[in-house]
Amino acid sequence: MASDFLFSDESEQAPKQVNNHGTWKVIIVDDEPEVHAVTKLALSDFSFQDKRLEFISAYSGKEAEEKIVAHPDAAIVLLDVVMETDDAGLRVAQFIRETAKNNHVRIILRTGQPGQAPERQVIVNYDINDYKSKTELTAQKLFTVVMSSLRSYRDILSIEHSRQGLEKIITASRDIFSSHSMDTFIHGVMQQLTSILGSVDEAMYATSLVASSPDEKQQDLIVFAGQGEFEKSEGKPVNQVLSEKQLLACKKALSNKTIVYEEDYLFAYCSSRFNHNSMLYVSGIPRSLTETHKDLIEIFSQNVQIAYENVQLQSEIEDTQRELVYRLSEAVEQRSSETGNHVKRVSLISYELAKGYGLSDEEADVLRYAAPLHDVGKVGIPDTILHKSSKLDEQEWKVMQTHAMKGHNILAGSRRDIIQAGAILARDHHEKWDGTGYPRGLKGEEIHVYGRIVALADVYDALRHKRCYKEAWSVEQVTTELQNQRGLHFEPKLVDVLLSNIDRFEQILNNYPG
Repeated sequence: MASDFLFSDESEQAPKQVNNHGTWKVIIVDDEPEVHAVTKLALSDFSFQDKRLEFISAYSGKEAEEKIVAHPDAAIVLLDVVMETDDAGLRVAQFIRETAKNNHVRIILRTGQPGQAPERQVIVNYDINDYKSKTELTAQKLFTVVMSSLRSYRDILSIEHSRQGLEKIITASRDIFSSHSMDTFIHGVMQQLTSILGSVDEAMYATSLVASSPDEKQQDLIVFAGQGEFEKSEGKPVNQVLSEKQLLACKKALSNKTIVYEEDYLFAYCSSRFNHNSMLYVSGIPRSLTETHKDLIEIFSQNVQIAYENVQLQSEIEDTQRELVYRLSEAVEQRSSETGNHVKRVSLISYELAKGYGLSDEEADVLRYAAPLHDVGKVGIPDTILHKSSKLDEQEWKVMQTHAMKGHNILAGSRRDIIQAGAILARDHHEKWDGTGYPRGLKGEEIHVYGRIVALADVYDALRHKRCYKEAWSVEQVTTELQNQRGLHFEPKLVDVLLSNIDRFEQILNNYPG
């Protein structure tokens, strides 16, 4: 069908030199090899947004379907109607939309026999984007239809990127103050920025740690989130991942607290309410950005910073709350220096036991932060009883046992999950698996799992450290005692978790001596 294309009146031009920023995939579906050859020749010097065409040939309807599945990112399908059957092309069009579910690719139907597939009927019944007779499709008209189709395809991708970006942002916004969602949020913002600018190859958000005072030297920027090649660079200093030229632009933006535009990339300084710096890097941007684009980049860079700092602020609040719990619990627990890090160790040991036991991440976290409250009821116990080096007499033992319910009553009125958990384990951590514990003589699974876990963590730590009434036990002594108390004092499964991971728990003791 080569004679159907009219090229004789069009002058030849040398191929245009184009920067290689990828290609637009064009699938040619036709049972005549000459059509493939002529189409490739006519579009050999074609480029759009600095990207050439990549041609993929299929010579039958079945082969076309295979190519469509193999190349879901194809931009255009030049589709012949009549191949192995009179309606093979129409069946391919139907396959693309209904089976492959590809609504992005632009389908240009080409027919040498228009009467066999009437244009109006085809346009109404099939989701195609253009209909051309081979006799009218000159090289110039082919160029025009491909250009217009690529523009449509580009816009469709932009809309899709925008939808995906918004979806990520909306998903992340449900839990915006959680550090687990921050990475998703920033990637969503980057994708949204990509859709607005039309084409972005790579993006990176870097930030420094908060300085403790305005006079403190600012720390290096660290890659917090990346897109493209920068996905492999998360957690690294920017001076290790940027070229010398890029680093100079970054420092300029940082120094002037502005946006620096280079040939095909930019660095946007993100202003901070606190004493630290952040930077947004985007590459592959259009060479001529409008003022609207620049305004949007500025808005995006500031919004990313606000979201990041909200997470930092929330994290600081949570850390402060946890530290207060630790310090208050230590004040109750200590009253001498010999149990200095006891509550921290019990907290970490309880967390590891909870994870090994099979509790969810959320339950393990709650227990970790509540565990320091286990002996809060001791606040009312006299020092003469708490630090007595000899065995308590009967009356003193009765007084000591009251701390379990006292601790529970102190905390029980709270609606906060961690405080509620603290109330439970304060009450239950002296119960025993065989029912001989106090204050209620509960047995087995009648004891809340938090209480069972903290009971084991508390005793394990106490045995391994010196107290006013005893010397520190060796690992072998503790192991023997826990095995003896398996099924009596402690739940068997929990003892097995601890003993099978004894090295991990010993490391916790080593990290927090005292």
